[in-house]
Amino acid sequence: MEYVTASGEEVPAVGVGTWQMDSDTAYKSVSMAVEEGYRHVDTAQLYENEAAVGRAIGESAVDREELFITTKVNPKHRETPKIVESAKESVEKLGVETVDLLLIHWPHPLADDEIVINALNQCFDEGLTRFIGVSNYGVERLEYARKISNEPIFTNQVLFHPWWPQRDLLRYCQQNDVILTGYSPLANGGALRDSVLTEIGEQYGKTSAQVAIRWAIQHENVITIPMSTSREHLADNIDIFDFLLTQDEHDRITRPSYLRTGLAMLRGQFGI
Repeated sequence: MEYVTASGEEVPAVGVGTWQMDSDTAYKSVSMAVEEGYRHVDTAQLYENEAAVGRAIGESAVDREELFITTKVNPKHRETPKIVESAKESVEKLGVETVDLLLIHWPHPLADDEIVINALNQCFDEGLTRFIGVSNYGVERLEYARKISNEPIFTNQVLFHPWWPQRDLLRYCQQNDVILTGYSPLANGGALRDSVLTEIGEQYGKTSAQVAIRWAIQHENVITIPMSTSREHLADNIDIFDFLLTQDEHDRITRPSYLRTGLAMLRGQFGI
């Protein structure tokens, strides 16, 4: 496993995501992932599977101290008491004393950023989380969050794959000791059928999915959280530390596209 460091903390470069997983599926996926060597698990209040994720973690043979657990606050919680209370509920469902990282899931259009960030800071002060962060923030909003927060903004979790490389945001994160956590690194399955990824993968004896994940974490300050419900694919997704993409290959893979990104989002939302 490779690691990315921010605020003096090392985080596994590849974690396991649990978006769109019901409780039973999330339990099985996280259980298998931990057995296969994953040490970073990502969930959220909106996923409604925190209790199942916590059960999988609690039943594993891995000590709590070896795991980095992330959850995210439902953005409907816009007031400090609601945010703090929801974080307490998340910690209880996960069966831990504290999570490693607590994010606000989306910037709610009616939310006051100062209230939200102050609430996350209160969660830190109350020992509910070791680090705080945001998700789906642009550069300006991230910069403001960093400005008003007492604690460092540890990460910004955003969409990140070869067709949506987030260059400006990535550069900002790299310059300011903020980890960019990329979700949907396989573009909701779109990367699996990509000819460029497939061609490059053949040179290394790797799949297109493995090349896409390798592409993501070869960026400075980037970690990624691919999802899978298959033990074989979970194992493949972290079997990506024995090769390096060349600069030419990296450039060939990076192809910003609103169209392909939009199609990937539709595929993920509606299964098309």
